[in-house]
Amino acid sequence: MAKVIRATQAELEAAVEALRDGELVAFPTETVYGLGANASDPAAVRKVFAVKGRPSTHPVIVHLDDVKYLRRWAREVTPEAHQLAEAFWPGPLTLVLPRAEGVNDVVTGGQDTVAVRIPSHPMAQQLLTAFGGGIAAPSANRYGRLSATRAEHVREEFGDEVKVVLDGGECQVGLESTIVSCEPGRVRLLRPGSIGIAALRRCVGEVLVGADASSPRVPGSTLAHYSPQTPVTLVSAGELDARAEALSEGGQRVAVLAQRLPLKTYQYVTWINAGKRVDAYAHDLYANLRTLDKAGCTRILVQEVPGDERWDAVRDRLVRAAAREALTPADDSTISLGVLP
Repeated sequence: MAKVIRATQAELEAAVEALRDGELVAFPTETVYGLGANASDPAAVRKVFAVKGRPSTHPVIVHLDDVKYLRRWAREVTPEAHQLAEAFWPGPLTLVLPRAEGVNDVVTGGQDTVAVRIPSHPMAQQLLTAFGGGIAAPSANRYGRLSATRAEHVREEFGDEVKVVLDGGECQVGLESTIVSCEPGRVRLLRPGSIGIAALRRCVGEVLVGADASSPRVPGSTLAHYSPQTPVTLVSAGELDARAEALSEGGQRVAVLAQRLPLKTYQYVTWINAGKRVDAYAHDLYANLRTLDKAGCTRILVQEVPGDERWDAVRDRLVRAAAREALTPADDSTISLGVLP
């Protein structure tokens, strides 16, 4: 378990002042670091989009510190949404609900829905309570790239473009939140996360999986996303060593993210054994990909992960990371209709 660090009073005051002044603040959540702005200040939220290079049609998540503030952002909260909030908040679950009057289009991507969650990280809770309002915060990285799970990742991405970076250590989960839309009589999983489909169904019964044509756009739903600069290729476990060896013998430097050690040593191969425990693999995924991205290689080979539900969120991120080089710019901005491969 990652060590959780709390903010000092001086750090909190600096962050709150920055938010009230319309500036950006990066802060840790249990999932990934968020790039936050005052959700009630459209100009401040637009700065998030500008700094990230994020399309204006892509909604952001509003972070709250208590469920009692939910009605300020959502005009309708279904019984299923109440059940999910009671079961999983604070925690890595985002609910998509009909937006309340007054919620600005810049937050919702022009849609009639708003995405909200209550994070469990103590430093996020400190910040939200001290600020006293909603914080709109997508992941603290350039749009479409690897999410940040450490404060150093945020600083590498943005430098002094972000007014305050609260350092809460490594994020405990390491992958973005589960996203669920809640309409009257219908619950739909739109992005897999550490709260899996079985846990959702135990809470509310039937849950549809994947978006349809009428589903709202949500963060992380583009065909290609979560990508390092180095091209990613998914490879079966049985082919992994042969692919790495062939590239190495051809004089190419290649990086490998696997769930085991290599069968032998290869001259031009940088190999990370991420292990077979899904929680540890997910926790380290973005940090490992960042390490391999810096290794000066021509390609990252990633061993395909198991097909069972426990790996759904990891598999979703890897499939999207590997999709980027195969897509045209037009494809890359298209919203996918299914999030589970």
